[in-house]
Amino acid sequence: MANTTGKVFKGTSTWYEDADKYWKTVPSSVDGMLGGLQVVHEPDVRDSSLFLTKLQSKHTLRTNYACDCGAGIGRVSKHFLLRQFNKVDLVEQNGEFLQAAAEYLQSEQSEGRVGDMFDVGLQAFTPMQARYDVIWCQWVLSHLTDDDLVAFFKRCTTGLAPGGFICVKENVAGSSYVVDSEDSSVTRSATVFETLFQKSGLSVIEKQTQTDFPDGLFEVKMWALQPK
Repeated sequence: MANTTGKVFKGTSTWYEDADKYWKTVPSSVDGMLGGLQVVHEPDVRDSSLFLTKLQSKHTLRTNYACDCGAGIGRVSKHFLLRQFNKVDLVEQNGEFLQAAAEYLQSEQSEGRVGDMFDVGLQAFTPMQARYDVIWCQWVLSHLTDDDLVAFFKRCTTGLAPGGFICVKENVAGSSYVVDSEDSSVTRSATVFETLFQKSGLSVIEKQTQTDFPDGLFEVKMWALQPK
């Protein structure tokens, strides 16, 4: 990994292609989605659920329709979002992961609770207008350059139903940016994230830090955002 203090992260000319190649080497399993760290699964789901409960109690969040961005095989959808929302769409650029998600979420699909599965990267994803109560982005925004992240957030604002939230759950660096050339990702500091939220026309409504993860990992933060 390398640290960079640049004000804007642009990535390399093959940034997205390199990330796609990396993820094609990863098994279509929960273990693959978590990088071999299945120990984080339970506290991850627990704290995400508590965060959403806070939004419901303090901000009258509706729980009709959510979008799982960077869905992988559907771990977050199955164990978190589909326990909170009536229906969930998945966005995932890796076609093999989406095929695995169809099997992993078979029972929920049979109940009509899994909606569209979009085979596209977030840099090219445009949500349907006013569809989602929550657009949930977890451990995926590190693969977007700063400019593409701001553009993605701006498109997401049009996809929110009235009163909806964009929720971000990501690793955070101690300062600035930490670039990982192996999987073509960049870990941003909380300050960088919040600067990009502001550039995207988003206000931070709630934020929370993930608890009970093993030592030695990046800190993980959650933000609930709404258009200004």
